[in-house]
Amino acid sequence: MSPSTISLLDAIKGRSSLHTLSDDVDIPDSRVQEIVREGILHSPTPFNCQSGRAVVLVKAEHKKFWDLAHESAKSKVPAAVFEKVFAPRIKMFRAAYGTVSPTKALTRRLFLMCLCAQILFYESGNAMQAVCDRMPIVKDKMPQWTEHASGMLQYTIWTMLTAEGFGHYNPMVDAAAAKEWDIPTDWSLNAQMVFGKPTGPRFAEKEYSPVEDRMKVYGA
Repeated sequence: MSPSTISLLDAIKGRSSLHTLSDDVDIPDSRVQEIVREGILHSPTPFNCQSGRAVVLVKAEHKKFWDLAHESAKSKVPAAVFEKVFAPRIKMFRAAYGTVSPTKALTRRLFLMCLCAQILFYESGNAMQAVCDRMPIVKDKMPQWTEHASGMLQYTIWTMLTAEGFGHYNPMVDAAAAKEWDIPTDWSLNAQMVFGKPTGPRFAEKEYSPVEDRMKVYGA
């Protein structure tokens, strides 16, 4: 895997939601695919169940996703709310480069929306169930542990995209997306990450609570 030009710590510091993105990117799609592939391969999962899944949508497929989101929201949301809240945001998201969606074989949904492209993150219910069948003693904990694994996968890919210069921002479109891109029925959408070239500053700078109030050290 090609080395990034910034350190891991710098990538972590720079990783944050950006609200204005464009599809004017210099990084090839092959690099995005490499990042997602390596993230899926090397992010930890409980008992190595390898339940993480991802769908990468770029260019026309990314635009198609937001067209589906537009139609879905328009049909389900009161007209006044749609025009004031949903329509402007969907237009903004559509302007990005791609989307990555993570999927999870649970019903919980977290949507992280990017403008230029997107990644859909899923978790495979079959992969999780295989561990539960093999080790019934952990079946009550597996849903929580796979949630942890999905979060680590999302964070890994988000940080890696940050190192490449991409920005990110965080619908009612699950069924339509599953049909359009032939998503297996045991994949459950868990998160969505839209990414593209940052075109402006964050809406507001992040404020930090004193770390001294959030961390304790003994014996040092």
